[in-house]
Amino acid sequence: MKSMVVVVLALSCLYMYADATDVKACPSTRSLVPNDQNNVEISNCTKGPCKLKRKTKVSINQKFTPAEDIKTLTTTVYAQVLSLPLPFVGVDGTNACDHIFAEDGETKLGCPLKAGVPVVYKREFPVLEIYPKMSLVVHWELQGRGSQSITCFEVPAKIV
Repeated sequence: MKSMVVVVLALSCLYMYADATDVKACPSTRSLVPNDQNNVEISNCTKGPCKLKRKTKVSINQKFTPAEDIKTLTTTVYAQVLSLPLPFVGVDGTNACDHIFAEDGETKLGCPLKAGVPVVYKREFPVLEIYPKMSLVVHWELQGRGSQSITCFEVPAKIV
């Protein structure tokens, strides 16, 4: 019976990380949360380039544990196209605190975040029909006070 519990727990852990998306740490940013403690899930994408279908919504779930107390969070999101950062309108520069949940993903927490307490950032954004079909790199960062990077990841994507 004890070995059965161990097997079930092991399979549960594998299932939790099976849906994780393979993302890269931001090359020019030093974040407070190391990328190996950062679990990101992008809807319908486990490995880049993620296909972002126009006229749909894409969801992002990011689990992380802050290394220190954080009073405020701002979302910085842009598409890197030919070395030019093009902000995602409606997402870039918005308050990330409104999208912070407890580790269960259901209980809304908001800010401030406490050091050592795991949280989930849940966000959804539209892929507008006006976006051109192209390849790009999505830069997604949560910033604290004074533009301090809390978490940051990049993932190749393709608007289809």
